[in-house]
Amino acid sequence: MTGGNESCTSGPTSMSYLSCLTYILEEWTGVEDIGDYLSYAFYILWLLFPLVVVFVLPGVIILLFYLSILWLHIYKRKNEIKEAYSHDAWIGAREVLATLWDGHGRLWHGYELHGLENIPQGPGLIVFYHGATPVDYIYFSARLQIMKKRRCSVVADHFVFRLPGFRILTEALGVLHGPKEACVRTLEKGHLLAIAPGGVREALFSDEMYTILWSDRKGFAQVAIDAKVPIIPMFTQNVREGFRTLGGIKILRTLYERIRLPVVPLYGGFPVKLRTFIGEPIPYEPNMTAEELAAKTKAAVQALIEKHQKIPGNIFRALMERFQTQKKED
Repeated sequence: MTGGNESCTSGPTSMSYLSCLTYILEEWTGVEDIGDYLSYAFYILWLLFPLVVVFVLPGVIILLFYLSILWLHIYKRKNEIKEAYSHDAWIGAREVLATLWDGHGRLWHGYELHGLENIPQGPGLIVFYHGATPVDYIYFSARLQIMKKRRCSVVADHFVFRLPGFRILTEALGVLHGPKEACVRTLEKGHLLAIAPGGVREALFSDEMYTILWSDRKGFAQVAIDAKVPIIPMFTQNVREGFRTLGGIKILRTLYERIRLPVVPLYGGFPVKLRTFIGEPIPYEPNMTAEELAAKTKAAVQALIEKHQKIPGNIFRALMERFQTQKKED
């Protein structure tokens, strides 16, 4: 074996590193012309590289989630004594997480937030269109924490609370599963609350046409009525171009409707331009029914989509918008 290594550099001229590697592998394996196999393997890798990228990039978001969870565990251990004397033991942790996620949004998506002045000083229910992932909401809440020092709780699907390690994250960030009474209490305490009425179904099965999939849901409207707070519509431009799903496959839709778990594969993580637009609040009106308020809210979100999103969405165009000057549409 040593003789094989020496032969790579012996003689009047030295072999290239690749030729040397090929020679050594041939010596180890006893397979002749292994260089042809290596060339074929490199070709397959090059051919499949785009496919690998679009399925691997979402892993970066998962990694950031678990880095956030790790930080929360460290923070909790370091503040076990202090939290007994604090009205909110997670303030410092949320500041750090907001900086982490806002930094990722700025670097990877050139994230922008418009219409922050439409967020009321008091409580309010933020209603938004759900992309394939809630990453735009995470960027929004991080920017809100940094700029306004305000926390926004959010209603999440039940499966989020079953994800390994996520319990501490939901606790620190004020993630709610419901029910309606818990949402009303949060608003009555003067806090902000966010909800995507389309939920997981909209996340998985809407597409580049940005179709709102709320069915006849009106529970969020009843929450706003019971808490007597305004509804603030919100939409993020290009949210469907950053991540996409294979929701167009009918068998996956059937499987989801049976087990109600997000079994649809996700791909993307593209560094497209993301801009979140916050619309004008829909004020509380005591005589408005939940059905009427839900319809009014849906129309407001649809208006934001029509104003700020080119349809159908296009990944390449969304990437190119990173290099364009922002138009003052807000």
